[in-house]
Parts: sequence; structure tokens; C-alpha cells
Amino acid sequence: MDDLKNILEALIFISVEPLTLDKIKEVLDDVPEEEILQGLLNLGTEMEEAPRPIRLVQTGGGWVFMTKPTYDPPVRKLLQIERRKKLSAAALEALSAVAYHQPVTQTDIMTIRGVDSTHSLHTLLENKLIKISGRKNAPGRPLLYRTTEKFLTYFGLNSLEELPREEELKRILEEGNA
Repeated sequence: MDDLKNILEALIFISVEPLTLDKIKEVLDDVPEEEILQGLLNLGTEMEEAPRPIRLVQTGGGWVFMTKPTYDPPVRKLLQIERRKKLSAAALEALSAVAYHQPVTQTDIMTIRGVDSTHSLHTLLENKLIKISGRKNAPGRPLLYRTTEKFLTYFGLNSLEELPREEELKRILEEGNA
């Protein structure tokens, strides 16, 4: 089991994006899924309890290593980056429209927001938070937009099902106005 833990640590370490269970099973095709999941759980527990600056986090549909919050300030200073690149309110509105209504066209987004969203869509595409997923079978064959895996990672989600539902959003907004 220690060998499996070490293999999982090595695979996650070298992976550029969150390492999914499917990809792990593809690499370790002779290891049962239950053993892989137990190995991930053991690795995560070991890393969390150890006096190490790194922890194992499940996000974006897979597993990644992240620094423990205590070490964020010096890491950010070294890399000279903010923890998250801030998006404008307009870009967040457009991203929300895509996330909740995908696949969606630019016209759909404009209808939802009530304003032109061309610039916001370009920003979201550049940041790889959305992608073009095809064309709508309608006059003019407009482009369809969807969120990406990077969107999930950016917001710390494993799937779109984890997005707050409309009722939750209303309640949050009402509590904020109270």
C-alpha cells in the first residue's frame, strides 16, 4: 500500500491538471478502483497530518497538490501573483450565464444580461474558463459556449452539480441585503 501511495504521489506531482480517477485507472490498470481510492485517502490524510507545506485536494474532477493556507503568503510573494486573478463584474456575469445555461450562444448571454457580452466572452476564452463547444443548429449557426475544467478548478468545484441552485442563490442574496 505504501508503494501505491508513492506511485499516486508521483503521478499527481507530475500531472499538469487535476489527475482524474479515470486517468489513474488507465495508468494503474491492474489496481482495483477501491485500492486506488483508499490510497488517495491515505495519502491525503498522511499529508494533512504531517508537518509538510503541501496537501492533497480534490478539485476540478481530480486530485492536485496545493500549499496549506499557512504557506500561501510567502508562496504568493515568491511567484508575484495573486491567489486568484480577479474577473470584472461583467465577466463574472457572463461566466455565470454560461455556467447555468450551457451550452449557450452569445445572443443568449446578451439576452440574459441585457448588455453586449463580446468583450467578456473574449476575456473568459483567453483565461480558458469557457470554450467553444460547437455551433447551434439555427440560422447563422452561432457558436456555443461551455465552461471548462479550468472553470471547475478556479472555483474549487468537482462538477457543475456543485454550483449553487437558484433557490440557494436567492437566499444568499436576501441574507446579504438584510
